[in-house]
Amino acid sequence: MSRKEQPIIVGLDIGTTKVVAIAGRKNAFGKLEILGLGRSDSQGVSHGVVMNIEQCIRSVEQAIEKCLLSNPNLTIKEVYVGIAGQHIKSLQTRGDRVRTNNDSEINKEDIDLLIRDQYKTYIPAGDQIIDIVPQDFTVDNTAYVVDPVGMSGVKIGANFHIITGDRNAIRNIKRCVDRSQLITRDLVLQPLASAAAVMNDEDLEAGVAIVDIGGGTTDMAVFYDGILKHTAVIPYAGSNITNDIRNGLGVLRAQAEQMKVQFGTALADEANINAYITIPGLRGLPAKEISVKNLGHIIQARMQEILDYVVYHLKQVDLEKRLYGGIILTGGGAQLRNLIQLTEFVTGLGARLGTPNEHLAGGHSDALMNPMYSTCIGLILRGYHDYESGRLRFAGEGGNYIHLNNEDLGTSSVTTDPVPEAPPLPKSEIIDIFEEARPKAAPKNDKVKKMFDGLKGKFMKLFEDVDDQEIN
Repeated sequence: MSRKEQPIIVGLDIGTTKVVAIAGRKNAFGKLEILGLGRSDSQGVSHGVVMNIEQCIRSVEQAIEKCLLSNPNLTIKEVYVGIAGQHIKSLQTRGDRVRTNNDSEINKEDIDLLIRDQYKTYIPAGDQIIDIVPQDFTVDNTAYVVDPVGMSGVKIGANFHIITGDRNAIRNIKRCVDRSQLITRDLVLQPLASAAAVMNDEDLEAGVAIVDIGGGTTDMAVFYDGILKHTAVIPYAGSNITNDIRNGLGVLRAQAEQMKVQFGTALADEANINAYITIPGLRGLPAKEISVKNLGHIIQARMQEILDYVVYHLKQVDLEKRLYGGIILTGGGAQLRNLIQLTEFVTGLGARLGTPNEHLAGGHSDALMNPMYSTCIGLILRGYHDYESGRLRFAGEGGNYIHLNNEDLGTSSVTTDPVPEAPPLPKSEIIDIFEEARPKAAPKNDKVKKMFDGLKGKFMKLFEDVDDQEIN
């Protein structure tokens, strides 16, 4: 397939603090060429849940508009949307099925029928099944079968990880995308998208926990023995740290966010005891001097609480000491200084920063190689998985495209101007800022590509018979 025939897939990450839209296409070497990037401040979203439809729509439209401005030749009609929020839950279940044609080999249809039966699983009223992930199969008396296709047997069974979410919260996200004149190709759980972007085969085999620290929630996915063992959404993240700073030090929210980004550290002992931040007073009040040490104590307290939740969820699946691949930190909140050291101290496991570098083609801005874009890159990978597995056909369906006014599509320019930041705080008397080194990710191959094979929960059709009503 030539480069011109490769589909252009757009990932849309609707978060609590930001909305990001990235358009990408694979080149001849299987790497992603980023054709457009747009980012806007998120409004109307709290802890991953849409609270104001109109504000969320404007944020989505601004992100898409900036993505189109970064590449004037780009046209966007379809998106893969990430979903998270404190309403996301998961449960384990077991399913078995007796085959009617015992003489034939087990095929993909048998697997699909087994998965379809799991939609009858009881879930609380008002919830909706998002994904059903097979973990390991059983064929007759043979247990722990990874892929039963091609085997012979009478009874086939499997353990399943079922991910659910609030039906109305899911509809509100889809409604925001629809009213932004976009088509939702699929809704993907954000920790699974982030995992696909930052994990490699060694991580999958050794066992890892992906901890995606966003603005409103911390998303978690645990893998062991090559399968998904657990998912969780922790309702604390970067915005909670900002609120703690705001309330604890008596400053404005914008000032608290700026202090967290510029001077914050996850280990208070690493802060300079003689360093102070000067905050101008309001309406003639005297200026404040805030100790960087005190700032560190506030941040460490909240981060330690988040990591305690991580340990709690690992204990739920008895993996708190068996993840030899450790913890991979990603998301915008993972850039906090000394967070890796705090994570290792609290969990007792190794930790590293996860970035989507290995999937990106060369020549892109360093701004793209950032853990905050892991979810969006993972959404594009999900789209390509669907395309390459034959589940979706993009040709002739009015999808995303580039105007072919250049023979060499590889020369399409992408503007990655930095998002305007809040005005910097006044400099303190003594401030030391340390830059975290980003480890390089190991090569990735077919095992992680197959990670999405189990995500059979195509639930978009469930919304087709629901009449949208105007929300005031």
